[in-house]
Parts: sequence; structure tokens; C-alpha cells
Amino acid sequence: MSDAPAPPSLPALFRDFFTIGMCGFGGVGPWARRMIVERRRWMTAAEFTDLLGVCQFLPGGNVMNVTIAVGARFHGVAGAVIAFVGLMAAPVAIVIGLGVIYDQFAGLPLVHQALAGLAAAASALVLATAMKIAAPLLGQKLGMAIAVVTFVAIAVLRLPLPPVLVVMVLLSTLVLSWQRRR
Repeated sequence: MSDAPAPPSLPALFRDFFTIGMCGFGGVGPWARRMIVERRRWMTAAEFTDLLGVCQFLPGGNVMNVTIAVGARFHGVAGAVIAFVGLMAAPVAIVIGLGVIYDQFAGLPLVHQALAGLAAAASALVLATAMKIAAPLLGQKLGMAIAVVTFVAIAVLRLPLPPVLVVMVLLSTLVLSWQRRR
């Protein structure tokens, strides 16, 4: 008997991705991983990391791509649409509301201080999530090497992301193929 939970229903997909959209306002990656991997166990940590890697390579928002892929995994096109609408419904409404409020109070120093505090908290959240996402790579020398080289190319050398990703995908595929043939 498997430990894997039953696939989610369409209403459950909507509800859970709506929750991710609400809780993850300003950074849904950590909330999506927590819901998909830790709470609902729809995927393992390694499966999520692999899917996120593919979704980061695709055009569009990473978590939006993950949402569509997870929804499609369980219910095809209907699941992809339901999960995406669930993820985006609340944030779109909130952004419109906050935009109206910000327009009225943007000149206040308190607003600028609050935004600086939010930026610091969001940065910490991104770093914590990056560490969780990288955890399945620990012990995999090739995976760690690719991650380090990619980080250096993008963050230190400031090379453009799309060409770096193409080169790293090709390079890692060639190295893996070579290793399996040995």
C-alpha cells in the first residue's frame, strides 16, 4: 500500500492554490512548496525541485508555471485552469486594492519605511526557500556543481539568464549521459 495521498479534487486544487495565493502574497514560492510537498504531499521534495527547475526555464512566472503543471498532473487542462485561477484570484484583487490605497498615501515617510521592512522580510523568505529547494541536491556532486556554476555565472559574472540556462541544461545533460556510459 502506498503512502501517497489520493489525487486532489478540482475544488481542493482551487482551495489550496487560493490559500497559497493568499498566504504567499509577495512570494508564493515558499507557500507553494510547503503546500505541495509538506502539507498535501502531492509531490516529493525532489519532484518539486525538478518541476521548479523546468518551470524556471519556461517563460512566465515560476510558481504560476508550477501551479499549471500540478493542476494538469491531476486533472489535465481543467486542473491547470482551476489551480491557476485559484492562485491568482486573491492576489489580483489585493493588488488592485493596494494600488488604489498606495496612490493616496505614497508620499508618506511611514509608507516608505513599511515597504523597506517588507523588502527585507521578503528577501529572507526567498533565501530560506532557496535552501529548502536545494536540499535534494545535497550529496549530488553534479547537481551542486551545476548550481554553483549557474549561481556564479548569473549573480557574480552577471551573464544573462536565458543563455546561461541553455548552456547549463546542455552541459549537465551531456555530463550525465557521459557518466551513465562509463
